[in-house]
Amino acid sequence: MATEQLLKFVDREQAYPAKRDAGDRAADFREIAERYNPPAAEDQAGRCSQCGVPYCSVHCPLHNHIPDWLRLTAEGRLREAYELSNSTSTMPEICGRICPQDRLCEGNCVIEFSGHGAVTIGSVEKFITDTAWEEGWVEPLVPGPARGQSVGVIGAGPAGLSAAEYLRGFGYEVHVYDRHDRAGGLLTYGIPGFKLEKNVVMRRVDRLKAGGIMFHEGFSVGEHATLDELRAKHDALLIATGVYKPRAIRAPGVGATGVVEALEYLTASNRKGFGDAVPAFDDGSLDAKGKHVVVIGGGDTAMDCVRTAVRQGAASVKCLYRRDRANMPGSQRETKNAEEEGVEFVWLSAPEAFEGGDVVTGVKASAMRLGAPDASGRRAPEVDPEGGFSVKADLVIKALGFDAEDLPTLFGAGELGVTRWGTLRVDAKSMMTSLDGVFAAGDIVRGASLVVWAIRDGRDVSERMHGYLKAKARTAQASAQKVAA
Repeated sequence: MATEQLLKFVDREQAYPAKRDAGDRAADFREIAERYNPPAAEDQAGRCSQCGVPYCSVHCPLHNHIPDWLRLTAEGRLREAYELSNSTSTMPEICGRICPQDRLCEGNCVIEFSGHGAVTIGSVEKFITDTAWEEGWVEPLVPGPARGQSVGVIGAGPAGLSAAEYLRGFGYEVHVYDRHDRAGGLLTYGIPGFKLEKNVVMRRVDRLKAGGIMFHEGFSVGEHATLDELRAKHDALLIATGVYKPRAIRAPGVGATGVVEALEYLTASNRKGFGDAVPAFDDGSLDAKGKHVVVIGGGDTAMDCVRTAVRQGAASVKCLYRRDRANMPGSQRETKNAEEEGVEFVWLSAPEAFEGGDVVTGVKASAMRLGAPDASGRRAPEVDPEGGFSVKADLVIKALGFDAEDLPTLFGAGELGVTRWGTLRVDAKSMMTSLDGVFAAGDIVRGASLVVWAIRDGRDVSERMHGYLKAKARTAQASAQKVAA
């Protein structure tokens, strides 16, 4: 496509890659849409208005050079587009799949404001990097000149993996410790395959392993080694564990059999996708097949749960959320996908009790209404005294979000500073915790957030750690020279 064919958003309609039929896609865990073919990608990238102030980049946590790689794509210069996309992100094809573009880049696209429909940025980003993998343009991770210093990274999620990649590129020996038997964190075990097929994650992990990053999987800090023992082993540490403590529901019957945590449910499903033996799935406890499923929550995790339950063959799937559709925290695109696949949303409802005694048989729910805005700016839900109802349920999945685990206790490091929310307290400039040489990044600092923010934090903290380690090496060298003199 010639350059003069750019800026054609007025007469060229927005077109996302076609989604598979809802009935077909609900029968498997494949991603629901295929990627563009090259002419379609070039055509859609050519809709970009090439803004002088690109709001899409401004609102991207990674500040990706979006208009530039859209222009290169429109001109058929895909390898250059990939290299530019890859220059700011360690996982562009993953962000292209799972970022809530409707709230970030695409939601702030200038031509979206003009009523012509946003450029399909995420779909083009996915196309560019998938093409790069197929064409062999994704180069191996080449470590920098060896510095004689080692770094330990606790947590193999997006923040930890991103930081590990940059630190290895700086020339450090990098060890990644993770309690799961596969790296990737929530990318591997939390997000279902219909949003992110697992080979996409594993090829990234394999690239890091081939680059000399050493992974210690099935390693729990506090059990296999204390934080102090890891500090003694490495010149610096990064804590990037994410947040995994599920938020509780306080209601009668919450401990009944059949009331389960969202992450436990999603992990079991993803493990089955890998072909693992999962006793709690195989005995039916974490399998929705033939069951009436109720998911409580309105975020992206809740959307993952309802859509997983559909694919497992649930008899019915309902989602209870205490606010209305306009005020839900999850992606509107995910909600639409779920509705297409047969999920019923029960807005303005909250669990009052879980019925059935030892084994759940239903959810007694309160009707809600929206009152005055709360601290977040959204109207706060309150019980509507004139409403209330019950819904049948054989499986209830709690998806109310996650908080930080008690890391000082888990890690045997009582001096590790935390905030009142339990997240790690870090210096805003250095990203270092209360312990010298121990840094933190990702959700364990900012609270439950987006994958793209974790990648950004991993990139930022690697630069701070690099500066710290260079200063440490200079100090050690000066001390050695003073002794020698």
